[in-house]
Amino acid sequence: MKFNTKAIHAGQKNEETTGAVMPPIFQTSTFAQESPNVHQGYDYARVGNPTRTALENLIAGLEGADEGICFSSGVAAMDAIIRMFRPGDHIVTTNDLYGGSYRLFKEMFEPFGIKFSFVDMTDLSLVEEAITKETKLIWVETPTNPLLRVVDIEKISSLAKKHNILTAVDNTFASPYLQQPLSLGADIVMHSTTKFLGGHSDVIGGAVATSNKEVTEKLRFQIKTTGAVPGPMDCYLTLRGIKTLAVRVQRSVDNAKKIAQWLTEQPEVEKVYYPGLTSHAQHDIAKKQMNDFGAMVSFSLKDDSIEAAGRLMSKTNVFTLAESLGGVESLVSHPASMTHGSIPKEVREKAGLFDSLIRLSVGIEDADDLIDDLKQSLN
Repeated sequence: MKFNTKAIHAGQKNEETTGAVMPPIFQTSTFAQESPNVHQGYDYARVGNPTRTALENLIAGLEGADEGICFSSGVAAMDAIIRMFRPGDHIVTTNDLYGGSYRLFKEMFEPFGIKFSFVDMTDLSLVEEAITKETKLIWVETPTNPLLRVVDIEKISSLAKKHNILTAVDNTFASPYLQQPLSLGADIVMHSTTKFLGGHSDVIGGAVATSNKEVTEKLRFQIKTTGAVPGPMDCYLTLRGIKTLAVRVQRSVDNAKKIAQWLTEQPEVEKVYYPGLTSHAQHDIAKKQMNDFGAMVSFSLKDDSIEAAGRLMSKTNVFTLAESLGGVESLVSHPASMTHGSIPKEVREKAGLFDSLIRLSVGIEDADDLIDDLKQSLN
């Protein structure tokens, strides 16, 4: 089954009692039981809900996984993964990381004794050097947020298996339309479904896909015990969004390619970060492991200051100044003060995230209108 067909049909079936083509919203907190000692189907909505099951099956199908587990947000999904580990365990991750991930790792889990190493994962030797006998997980983000570095998932996964370590990939920026990490050897795939999967900036959610039975059992225990569950309406909206994932993302990617190329020609722009450019350091890796190059573009200005970035972003009319990404509308954001504001300035700059860096989430509007908007904002 090809991807566009999977986005409509993977793991789906008509609702049994009515034949409804789209999964109904099962807005209930509990389910009647035939016997107090025999649990058949669903019992309590924190544990499971038919609308959520439909979404979990669809995401598993898109990622080529045996199981999907949905959460109330992407951070909740990430939190559940890290909760599988114990004090003294060690995790290797990238030094170019979403600010919310960095905050969760440093502020929530390090105080409980889980150790983290942040390295440039585009250099495999640095990843290998960071591995210790306590390392239990390699956490990969690719393309990275916001510098759009591309990590070789196949090589990282192979290295992890050599050391009996799990590999988890945050696949939010690519979406399963562009990249399937499990097929490249990863054990766990995580999404903020708020982004490309939902696609309309109207729902918060997260998901994990895996074929590892032990991981599945641990994550289902987590969601049952801690309760970070998505509501049925959230699941329904995400299901509906996924139906158009392929057409939305492809249109956004086509727009992003045009915008990235145009930005390289502007005298005010210092550097453009986009894996689709042949000048990108990991262009060949992106070409190998992705079906296309993504809808995210970042760029820095020759005037490397927060003020210069602020002036540009205050002038946009079609691009909306806002956090998040992956919706049908184009967004512009300033990582240093918004999505990555929780990362200390010296840590940000060491990783290459400077003050003037601007991140674009390219939507499905007309590319000429988006370029015209940037053109008048640069002047």
